Amino acid sequence: MPNAEWMRRDLAHVWHPCTQMHDHEQLPLIPIRSARGLWLHDFEGRRYLDAVSSWWVNIFGHGHPYIDAQIKAQLDELAHIMIAGFTHAPLVELSERLVARAPAGLTHCFYADNGASAIEVALKMSQHAWRHQGRPEKHRFLSLRHAYHGETLGALGVTDIPLFSATYAPLLHQALHVAGPDCRGLPQEQWQEHSRQAFATMEQALSEHADELAAVIVEPLVQGAAGMLMYHPIYLSLLRAACDRHGVHLICDEIAVGFGRTGTFFACEQAQISPDFLCLSKALTAGYLPMSVVMVQDSLYELFYDRFETLKGFLHSHSYTGNALAARAALASLDLFDQLDVLANNRRRAARMAEHGRHLATAAHVANLRQTGMILAFDLVDAQGRPFDWRERRGLQLHRAARDREVLLRPIGNTVYIMPPYIIEDADIDLIFDVLRESVAIACHGDAGPGHDTSIALP
Repeated sequence: MPNAEWMRRDLAHVWHPCTQMHDHEQLPLIPIRSARGLWLHDFEGRRYLDAVSSWWVNIFGHGHPYIDAQIKAQLDELAHIMIAGFTHAPLVELSERLVARAPAGLTHCFYADNGASAIEVALKMSQHAWRHQGRPEKHRFLSLRHAYHGETLGALGVTDIPLFSATYAPLLHQALHVAGPDCRGLPQEQWQEHSRQAFATMEQALSEHADELAAVIVEPLVQGAAGMLMYHPIYLSLLRAACDRHGVHLICDEIAVGFGRTGTFFACEQAQISPDFLCLSKALTAGYLPMSVVMVQDSLYELFYDRFETLKGFLHSHSYTGNALAARAALASLDLFDQLDVLANNRRRAARMAEHGRHLATAAHVANLRQTGMILAFDLVDAQGRPFDWRERRGLQLHRAARDREVLLRPIGNTVYIMPPYIIEDADIDLIFDVLRESVAIACHGDAGPGHDTSIALP
């Protein structure tokens, strides 16, 4: 069946996430027939290099033979049981291996099914822990400006992206927000001092509000959905010390940046800190199955442990918590980290991306090129170096130009980024940057507006 027929059937009944469905009247959906490695294949024989790891999850690409085999073997033994009153081997093994890799003190794992749910769990645990300590007034949260932590109501309460949070403001428990340490436009050697100076606003907020704050929540090193805003690990070091001084929990949301994306297995390792709560998802199962986990300090776990009071326990659940197939996929992914020396290979890949980035940074319409590990981003600007009006939708035009050239990119407004799978080779990196250069030129050509035909020849 051709792509057009699959698209017609899809649009009759499927409502896609983070999508203005009207866009697909001009920008056709691409029905995907199969995926292997870096490549997605449609029903008409075209292919697309997945340069964004399918929303940052497929760290070992699609259809990895080892992960496939592990899931198939698990399916023959156990697909799912409830883990209230039961357990199973993959979940126990996964918890042991995560604890072995995590920063010190994170000894217990509470499982959910997606990133936003992990944030909900961490927020509830933090507030509940203070209640157990006789401090019910400590129920508010503090996050960074432009923070993104998910789209369920609790997670939206600590999110500061109006596109998501303003619409549902009447439903939300509003958090406090402070200006973050965004290092855009600065050379890398200035990131540390800028991040140190930017911490003053966080310190002030903690000083003023510690008595009502349960926790500070941050995305370590990279604020993803805000437009890949990056900062130096010194900010996390200062934050850990300040939270300890003021008696406030620290929640690290590593849903997007965990599992080797920033150059270390967990991003907070670069600051040599251990948070009170570590939230993980996305790459946890290498993009195979929904799963998330909140790793918790032992001292917090003990607050919920009681011989007599059932209601003192943490009463949060969902039906598919700790799914065996998802746990097996996560274990297979951890096996590949051990077998393939992923972090060392990623440093080499990141260096090649950086080399291309230095050349791309000199191109017209490219500004604020920045990189942390296997994440590289830049902003689209007009001929005078000003950000394009968002209504011109240059990012959408770049997306279409890139996919016409067999590369999948998904810009965030005017911010273009790549977060490729860890199996990417030099030639694939070269292809992505060749396509980036062409697509920037096409998307930013002249004064084109939303209806601009991205199939025009390069100027």
